[in-house]
Amino acid sequence: MTGPARFRYNAKTHVGLRRKVNEDSVLALPGHDIWLVSDGMGGHDAGDFASRLVADSVAMIPAGLDPTARMHALRDAIRAAHGAIQAEAAARGGNTIGATVVALMIANGHFVGLWAGDSRLYRLRAGEIEMLTTDHSVVAGLVLAGQMSWDEAENHPQSNAITRAVGIGDDFELDKIRGQIRPGDRFLLCSDGLTKYAGVATLARMLGSLPLETVTDELVQLALAGGGADNISVIVVDVI
Repeated sequence: MTGPARFRYNAKTHVGLRRKVNEDSVLALPGHDIWLVSDGMGGHDAGDFASRLVADSVAMIPAGLDPTARMHALRDAIRAAHGAIQAEAAARGGNTIGATVVALMIANGHFVGLWAGDSRLYRLRAGEIEMLTTDHSVVAGLVLAGQMSWDEAENHPQSNAITRAVGIGDDFELDKIRGQIRPGDRFLLCSDGLTKYAGVATLARMLGSLPLETVTDELVQLALAGGGADNISVIVVDVI
């Protein structure tokens, strides 16, 4: 693309209809061109602690970094959150505490996506939607083996069984995807509280037809109408 890209975004998170606490966290850092969704796990006050720690750690990235340094700082911040969550879990007697994460950073005509767990990053381009992340979950293996679709995986009995998360395990790794951006691209970051109720075709239709001002509200309302059994978090980023 010619000239510096500009972006608009809209973010929304909702506790849902069955949970008492919102264990999701969303973060927008337009000064860094970084957006993040984190979905906490651990029950009681542990899940929201974990997701908020991930978001807070990324929010501390200093200003003025060049794109390469900023990408490394994003990765380092999430890894720092991993260690801090593990320390808190040990202090609480070894309880399982963790959080998924999906982060988007844009710079110099390119995007980078980092993730762990089953929070997702999608891109709508010229009316075609693409799931850019691959869930770290038990059922992901069945999808990758061609035995079911991602939409079918959402209804599998083990759909919530996560194989990777921030704060879980000694050998923590973030997966990464990068690519070029184009004017008109629309990115969606979301927790599984949305994708349980919105299949790929539905996401493509809504992302392709709704204005930025209302798209996150409409996506959340779709999940609530479907049952709202989990917290719901949505960030939509438009490349202008």
